[in-house]
Amino acid sequence: MKYIKKFNYTDVLGWSISRYEKFLNCKRQYFYDYYAKFDKEMPLEKIQFLKSLTSKPLEIGNITHDIIRDMLKRYQKSTKPLNKDKFFEYSFKMTEKYCCSKTFFEHYYNGEITLPSKIYVKVKRILENLLNNSRFIWIEKNAVPQSSEWIIEPDSFGEFRIKNYKAFCKVDFLFPILDKIYIMDWKTGKPYEKKHLKQLTGYTLWANYHFNKKASDIIPIVVYLHPQYKEKNVKIDDNSILEFENVVIDETKNMYEYLVDIEKNIPKDKKEFPFTNNIALCKYCNYKEICFASKL
Repeated sequence: MKYIKKFNYTDVLGWSISRYEKFLNCKRQYFYDYYAKFDKEMPLEKIQFLKSLTSKPLEIGNITHDIIRDMLKRYQKSTKPLNKDKFFEYSFKMTEKYCCSKTFFEHYYNGEITLPSKIYVKVKRILENLLNNSRFIWIEKNAVPQSSEWIIEPDSFGEFRIKNYKAFCKVDFLFPILDKIYIMDWKTGKPYEKKHLKQLTGYTLWANYHFNKKASDIIPIVVYLHPQYKEKNVKIDDNSILEFENVVIDETKNMYEYLVDIEKNIPKDKKEFPFTNNIALCKYCNYKEICFASKL
């Protein structure tokens, strides 16, 4: 496989599924996430702190992804079988490190104490589901011999271009076997079929862009790791690719409408970014402390 293309930095915003999802859900949350330095009322440090809040489901996902990432990178250095005792010992230490270095939403707003041991119960179960599945054995047998060509959470957040529009689709794990490219996307939460199909289409286009592979030669797989191991293999055809490109362009233009300068990515005034009408979302929003104050 060829090397991933590199890009010079520009201020122009780049489309991603997570960015546009926040844009759709709540424009004010979107402003705080991406344009905090332009807020004329709230201290930047306060906004950044609230942005950094994590939650138990989010942190379980973060910890699991990073442990799997480290495990795969270990296979790039050594083809020896995984020592599961050492692996789970490492996993617990990672869980402790993450839990003790972050502020949890549940604690900040509700006073709930988050114990690393309780977080680790689910992390361990998720990792066991992966290691005990036949797919993991298949990867050890078929993919490890070409581990030098693996792409594991690429640098630059999976940047590429869609008809000259900046976009980001960061794959969890990409690897070649014979003339095919496999992409695996780890999920620790519930299935969201429409969203995950969109992600897999993005990953397919990213691989097509960087490695000049036809969609038919790219096999994207979403892997649900909890409560049981379950895969969904999606076939992406040329029509799906074309439709996805048009959607990304339209969604990017929607976000451009909230800027006064597209090239410098300078937003309109905060008041132009309205609160969501879906009040149920506010209950779980990191910024509800300052958002509610703004509404008074």
